[in-house]
Amino acid sequence: MEKILLKNIDNPNSSDIDEYIKAGGYRNLSKALSMQPKDILEEVKKSGLKGRGGAGFPTGMKWSFAIADPNLPKYLLCNADEGEPGTFKDRPILEKNPHLLIEGMVISGYVLGSENGYIYLRGEYPHAKEILNKALKQAYEKNYLGDNILGKGIKFHLTVYQGAGAYICGEETALIESIEGKKGQPRNKPPFPVNVGAWNKPTIVNNVETLANLPYIVEVGGEAYSKTGSKDCSGPKLFSVSGCVNNPGVFELPMGTSLKDIIYKYAGGIRGGKALKAVIPGGLSTPVLPADSIDCAMDFVSLPKAGSMLGSGAVIVMDESVCMVKVTHRALKFFEHESCGKCVPCREGTEWLRKILERIEEGQGREGDIELLSDIAGNVAGKTFCPLGDGAAGVVTGMLKHFKGEFEEKIRKV
Repeated sequence: MEKILLKNIDNPNSSDIDEYIKAGGYRNLSKALSMQPKDILEEVKKSGLKGRGGAGFPTGMKWSFAIADPNLPKYLLCNADEGEPGTFKDRPILEKNPHLLIEGMVISGYVLGSENGYIYLRGEYPHAKEILNKALKQAYEKNYLGDNILGKGIKFHLTVYQGAGAYICGEETALIESIEGKKGQPRNKPPFPVNVGAWNKPTIVNNVETLANLPYIVEVGGEAYSKTGSKDCSGPKLFSVSGCVNNPGVFELPMGTSLKDIIYKYAGGIRGGKALKAVIPGGLSTPVLPADSIDCAMDFVSLPKAGSMLGSGAVIVMDESVCMVKVTHRALKFFEHESCGKCVPCREGTEWLRKILERIEEGQGREGDIELLSDIAGNVAGKTFCPLGDGAAGVVTGMLKHFKGEFEEKIRKV
């Protein structure tokens, strides 16, 4: 398919505004500002665009909730806190095509009636911060941001806000708390951010990739956009592929592309001619799939039927040499470290899961440990403020479902 989100990123100086304009950039912003906000919203709804941050919630519907709220001001927040292990799909946009994101955010702000936007950037992306700030300066100079955008009387200001490296701030309410200068911890929901978000005002939080789709939707219209991808999930999708493959990287493909094709056709197959053992299809917090389950479509509807989730679209590939007990232990070390500690099931549960896995990994496993892992995971899943606990529990239950034998073998060797 023709590249939309990663268009021109291989060109020298692709992050420069003049190169972006030369390639047709900001033309769709001009077109959008000649339309009524309600008409653009209708095109977004027709497009079927779903949030690319992992939840897959219909973007047009989400926007409608905030637009319908009479409270002002309204805020638009871009979630660029790309902290999910295995995920690096937004990085090419941030570093090589930042004006696509800016154009998408100005269009979105116009539709929402928002005059202020923030890009909440991952703390570990200092290079992206430099590029984004330079791009924002250029956009202001050419009147694509400011108090009177393109002379249309439209006001929209944009600021980069860099986090401090907390995975939890990828959750939208923790992100909002951080932007407000508070400790990054999730809030109770409801109320939801669309009504009570940043500074208790209606707030839309969208992922980088989601917002980067807006210029193209304005250009071709919602109906044409919806013809790309699968029946239930439309549009292009960025997949970041890492692990035991010959050609790791970020691939822009139609939503619904098969996991098997992503691994073997686009990522070049398994490195060293080894056999495929397992795949984590959507970032570390999505359940693992065994090698015989990869003939499935990568979208928000098909993957749950296969036993996992699309998540961020981060495909982590593991070959026959990978120890699944070690992978699970390493994952739980991450989740334990990144738990914000606000709720007991996550704070205590991730620690206990890590301790038991560590014991098994070090050759000190006990009879009953597998049942204990399942029991603790069951007491974490669905009982936490945010999905971090679900992700940690899902790693354990997925591994035990498909690779229980490896855990049993480790314990038997004691």
